[in-house]
Amino acid sequence: MTRPTKKTRREVLNAMANFGAAALLPGVVSSPLPAFADQGKFSRKRSQLIRRENKKPGTREWILTKTAITPDTKYRCPFIEGYASHTSVSAGDIISFHVSCNPHSKFVIDLYRSGYYSGDGARKIAHLGTFAGKTQDDPEIGKNRLRECQWAPCLELTIEDDWVSGVYLAKLTSLETGMQSYITFIVKDDRKVDFLFQCSDTTWSAYNRWPSQYSLYDNEESVWYWGAGVDVSFDRPYGKYCQIFDAPLTTGSGEWFCWELPIAYWMESLGYDVSYCSNIDTHAHGEDLMRAGTLISVGHDEYYSMEMFDNVRAAIRGGINVAFLSGNTCCGLLEMKSSSDGRPNRIISRVDRFGPRDKIGDNLFHSMETLPRTAPNEANIIGARSTGPVVGGADYICHQPDHWLFAGSGMKKGDSIPGLVGWEWHGDPAEIPGLEIVATGTTNSGAGSGTYTSTLYPGPKDNLVFNASTCWWGDGLSEPPGYVRPAAHGASPLGPDRRVQVITTNLLNHFKSLRG
Repeated sequence: MTRPTKKTRREVLNAMANFGAAALLPGVVSSPLPAFADQGKFSRKRSQLIRRENKKPGTREWILTKTAITPDTKYRCPFIEGYASHTSVSAGDIISFHVSCNPHSKFVIDLYRSGYYSGDGARKIAHLGTFAGKTQDDPEIGKNRLRECQWAPCLELTIEDDWVSGVYLAKLTSLETGMQSYITFIVKDDRKVDFLFQCSDTTWSAYNRWPSQYSLYDNEESVWYWGAGVDVSFDRPYGKYCQIFDAPLTTGSGEWFCWELPIAYWMESLGYDVSYCSNIDTHAHGEDLMRAGTLISVGHDEYYSMEMFDNVRAAIRGGINVAFLSGNTCCGLLEMKSSSDGRPNRIISRVDRFGPRDKIGDNLFHSMETLPRTAPNEANIIGARSTGPVVGGADYICHQPDHWLFAGSGMKKGDSIPGLVGWEWHGDPAEIPGLEIVATGTTNSGAGSGTYTSTLYPGPKDNLVFNASTCWWGDGLSEPPGYVRPAAHGASPLGPDRRVQVITTNLLNHFKSLRG
């Protein structure tokens, strides 16, 4: 089994210098809410790391060519499937891969880093194997319907110093059947960076129904349950994505290809200085957010712990910008638990819903009535919140055409970008001084209509927080190889749009200028 990672002496000394020695001493707590140091303007020369990385040769061999899901499970590929011991790792850390093959089969692993790479979408890092695959036991159904695999590892891999931060795909291929799936993990770093791309992997895990109907939404009575008392583990393969559209590449990759890769692919194509992290990193290492000029929340970023909420709020107070290029963000409140072998933050459980009760939204999930509803209002960090009927689609309609955000887009008041808003969105804007509504409109779905609001508000230290109010923002930026467009839910996104690209460029460049 893999060992928990430890900070190096250099990391400890750096942390002490940046955030104060007392923060690292056992039992010393300065306040209930983290108060991170303002790192000030970034005077360093901008890193060319991402530009250099994407000049390396890419390949499309990362794309799965033979996948299958067993009908009785609806989501599982038992022919070859696996998971990683950690959601994110740094250089020098050890990560283990745990793979099952049914029937028994030799297999190989090809490792790729997701990115732009002249449009190919990934670079090959390594070819590993051959391994002797066997059928590993399905986990027992534990307390709170927990399915926690305890499979033997096939490989322990040390992360190399020259592996650039990003989302890494371990493509598993059975040599007997040719079947394929992924294991997905994040490589992070500790450098100062313009943009920190937070992958929404707590939401990936919440919606993961592997092996069959065992997500955070499944209890013994409903397949769309929204109460407490259900646990899910990261120690299991990601099953095929369970909503909205048929996306074979999600077998083993969570929601990375659904909403997130289009944003990363576009950013890396332009050479933006970006580093990657997990939701779990925001939960456990909130002080690391301050190394970034801007935190980016992407896609479907639904599930936050109280620590995540506090850490993002503290980072905003400390002066970083945030771009919520996401929808349904910070809606469900999680409790994080350790795995049975003691690794922290490997099990998640829904314990509440952020924000006030909402007659329309809450009525979609009657089980939500069982939650205490004492969590803070997520609009206080996002600018708006998930409100009824939560689901739906709409055009992104310009509300302030003279705003710098729309400069060069050609948009006039009332002009719209068709279908950009969905599958879930934010409304009911917060009463924050200086908050601006930059786009607003009516959503439509079978559940009814609502009003979305895309917002921008000032932080306390010349920083800004933008809320796109949609899971589908990335669809307007790029269409990477293997990408599948979401289906209609009141409206349909139509793919890359120059106006979305201009708006996003304006936003990111403005954010860069605020941090030096």
